Amino acid sequence: MYLYDSYDQQLVQERVAQYRDQTRRYLAGELSEEEFLPLRLQNGLYIQRHAPMLRIAGPYGMLASRQLRMLAQITRKYDKEYAHITTRTNVQLNWPKLEDVPDILADLASVQMHSIQTSGNCIRNTTTDPFAGVAPDEVVDPRPWCEILRQWSTFHPEFLRLPRKFKFAINGSLIDRAATEVHDIGLHLCHNEQGELGFRVLVGGGLGRTPLLGSVIKEFLPWQHVLSYMEAILRVYNRFGRRDNKFKARIKILVKALTPEGFAAKVDEEWQYLKDGPTTLTAEEVERVSQHFTEPDYLALHNEEQLLAQQDLEYPGFARWRSRNTHPHKKPGYISVVLSLKKTGVAPGDITARQLDAVADLAERYSFGEARGTREQNLVLADVEQRELLALWQEIRELGFATPNIGLLSDIVCCPGGDYCALANAKSIPVAEAIQQRFEDLDFLFDIGDLHLNISGCMNACGHHHIGHIGILGVDKKGEEFYQVSLGGSSGRETSLGKILGPSFAQDAMPDVISKLIGVYLDNRTEEERFIDTYQRIGLEPFKEKVYAPHH
Repeated sequence: MYLYDSYDQQLVQERVAQYRDQTRRYLAGELSEEEFLPLRLQNGLYIQRHAPMLRIAGPYGMLASRQLRMLAQITRKYDKEYAHITTRTNVQLNWPKLEDVPDILADLASVQMHSIQTSGNCIRNTTTDPFAGVAPDEVVDPRPWCEILRQWSTFHPEFLRLPRKFKFAINGSLIDRAATEVHDIGLHLCHNEQGELGFRVLVGGGLGRTPLLGSVIKEFLPWQHVLSYMEAILRVYNRFGRRDNKFKARIKILVKALTPEGFAAKVDEEWQYLKDGPTTLTAEEVERVSQHFTEPDYLALHNEEQLLAQQDLEYPGFARWRSRNTHPHKKPGYISVVLSLKKTGVAPGDITARQLDAVADLAERYSFGEARGTREQNLVLADVEQRELLALWQEIRELGFATPNIGLLSDIVCCPGGDYCALANAKSIPVAEAIQQRFEDLDFLFDIGDLHLNISGCMNACGHHHIGHIGILGVDKKGEEFYQVSLGGSSGRETSLGKILGPSFAQDAMPDVISKLIGVYLDNRTEEERFIDTYQRIGLEPFKEKVYAPHH
């Protein structure tokens, strides 16, 4: 895990001191609301519906146990004893007092955390695969590259006032678990025919008002040039992005307007001035950063198939949990575990102070002192010994992390919605809870199988509803909250955007609507098909007919 050097620490502490003074001046009436707005946004502070919201950076999802303990302490001291894991693997506090934020930032700095560039029109947190470094299908560990990009983009003076916010994702595995196609820039680590390392570069993906998939603008970019080429892309965006219209200011609109070929030509033109310049990476620099991501001290173990099979027979609940909430590991005798933050009755992604402390303890005892946030709003212990798995399961059942629903219908991705967010048109948490309650029967959930359900409370699509197999979007109809349903979105091997089913529904109809959609799938599926496969085979119409059929 990356550790700050003295430069990093000084930078973050200077930022805390600067913001402390800005807050003091604002509270004393020396700064107007308008003057203070960009200053607080640069430090991750939003003003929500009921209170400020502070978004804390979780670089590429990594959290050390000391950081988890500090988050627990902060939520106890300055908040309502819980935090929220976001789809960008950041951590949000929903109830801090504006005047306490400088103290919170100082506490965060003491454990090498901050909230710089988690908001505003700048380069946001770079995300990656939650199983980076341990996945058996990994080609190259993407984390050093995430860190290189993070260091390059933090406080980059040229890109602190972009036309709109800007998001990177990097994938180093055969399966894209980072959803790179729906990011402003998606990078795929790959080798060319000569075996040299580089990146396949996608630009112009994104969700929100105009969902678009990214286009490949460079099939192979040698690793040495990744920063200069990124700089060229951002320069083109900075120059030509639509600053006159907030809704058309994202890079995806520019790529669409210029066409991917036209955009790539502009980038190449700009790149000629930057290529082989001071941002060219050296092997030494990559090695310096990579040293922070070396393998932990794995034991020489062997796979415990027999032991696990025996335990499955003894504990059917363990077998069920293991089938959904674990992920294969590249090292014999190890396994990765997903801690579910999707227990029915809890807002998806919420975690209490007690649970944060517990995860810190679990990470130290079972996984080399580290946990990771995922874009599905869960947590991962990446390096668990297979022989310890049963003991871990028994512990996390008591803690509320063992719901065996990863990748199932109740593993809902959901934004905070109208309960918190001032931008939302509709609530999303009560809809998630009503659906979870309708599908509480685990046997039925397992029978339905893989199904990704995503909910957003507004067009900003923080719940990524466009890429849910079933997507739900809160809409405002003359002051009433309604919900629009889309089907067929996906991310992973092949990314696709969902198609709208038809007119929207009232909130209390949503569990019935989902039940009818599931019914169509169960009636039409073949043995091997997941929901998304059946949808792709039979299309939208059968679902539409069932849901909108007149009642007799």
